[in-house]
Amino acid sequence: MIAGEQPAAFRPERPLLALADWLGDPVEPADFPRTILRWRNDRAAATVGLAGLSDEDWIRHFARFEPLHGTLPGPLALRYHGHQFRVYNPDLGDGRGFTFAQMRATDGRLLELGTKGSGTTPWSRTADGRLTLKGAVRELLATEMLGALGVNTSKTFSIVETGEELSRGDEPSPTRSAVLVRLSHGHIRIGTFQRLAALGETEHMAELIDYCLTQFPGPLPPDEAAAREEPGVILMHQVVERLSDLAASWMVAGFVHGVLNTDNMNVTGESFDYGPWRFLPAWQPGFTAAYFDHAGLYAFGRQPEALYWNCGQLAVALRSLVESAPLMEALERFGPLYMANVRRHWLWRLGLLSQGDERDAALIAACEAAMTESGESPARFFVRHRHGERATGELAEALRGYVPAGIASGGDDFNPGPTMVIDEVEEIWAAIAKRDDWSAMTNAVDRIRALGEFLGQPPLPSGHLKLAPA
Repeated sequence: MIAGEQPAAFRPERPLLALADWLGDPVEPADFPRTILRWRNDRAAATVGLAGLSDEDWIRHFARFEPLHGTLPGPLALRYHGHQFRVYNPDLGDGRGFTFAQMRATDGRLLELGTKGSGTTPWSRTADGRLTLKGAVRELLATEMLGALGVNTSKTFSIVETGEELSRGDEPSPTRSAVLVRLSHGHIRIGTFQRLAALGETEHMAELIDYCLTQFPGPLPPDEAAAREEPGVILMHQVVERLSDLAASWMVAGFVHGVLNTDNMNVTGESFDYGPWRFLPAWQPGFTAAYFDHAGLYAFGRQPEALYWNCGQLAVALRSLVESAPLMEALERFGPLYMANVRRHWLWRLGLLSQGDERDAALIAACEAAMTESGESPARFFVRHRHGERATGELAEALRGYVPAGIASGGDDFNPGPTMVIDEVEEIWAAIAKRDDWSAMTNAVDRIRALGEFLGQPPLPSGHLKLAPA
């Protein structure tokens, strides 16, 4: 907040209630034995008028989940289906989270608070509805780093340790527990549409399309008068535009999400729901994040393919209301949009002005070859070659004639800088697990945010949804 500026007012909303009867189930949050505030994102809270809450009020709302005045009257666990590793599963839904509140940001956009680890729901099946404290810390580090690197991501709003001991098969147990609150535009998934299509709920499908177009506005399809009269086609174009940009931004960030199931694909185009994620230690297209992804379906280099496939599943779901041809025309825009977005994000990371599609594509190929040969991480590579500096050989030749965008100094301040590769993340967690020392985490967030301020915001496609820096 700028000095002297008045804090934003809280502007509650509740449009989701119009869909609540068939979109989700009212649930009760868990009654946790302890509530220790470990992280509050006051920078994000300032964008929705909640930065002035005392720690006691913060706990009441974001650990005990007392409703915020004027918004949703109680938590709502959303219903959806989804393809999990390309196998359809109709037994999904919010199993350890819920939507808690809706509000307007200072710039008028609708935002939502959702949870992770807030207790069991009708969709929990045999799970306990809880979240490990390590999982919450990892999600914070992922969202902060991705936000700094220009990725459209949810924001980690709150972490409260809850005093329960959890048993997990993929980390030493018993382990500490937490409840996390995230800030995003919404939680409508491709899997939400898949559920409505599978159940034949076409009237609800039409309502959901209208909700998404109204609450998550985006550009109209390019030069297609017929599409402008068909809401489902408009939505399809917008989701293709958003997810092609998301795929590109992950690739340029050197990020591997790990679990790209259709229930993890938000139609707002926001990256969210972080589990076994990794940042690349080196430029390796076959690198996988999830130990259970034995076939490498969601490996780093296959992420664009995965998001394209997921967009195809949205098209299949929308066919209950729309003819196939315009949906496929929208889907086939994914590839060209993805390549354009890669070039845009890549040039932004290097701090260079575009020299045209062919030159930019050749530069990207030279960068990939240089990273492969050197074995360094993308994070180190982009800092070291900011504004085209320190390049040799074929990379230097590919950079010839490129002009820096903005001031050409300061990059050395972030060399070495935060990378959030697994070793860094584990060191941060070890300080918490062994000594209850949170300084490494807060220092990492400070360093990441400084990097984000240095890089600035990447140029966005017209009409693209983007959370303000937070």
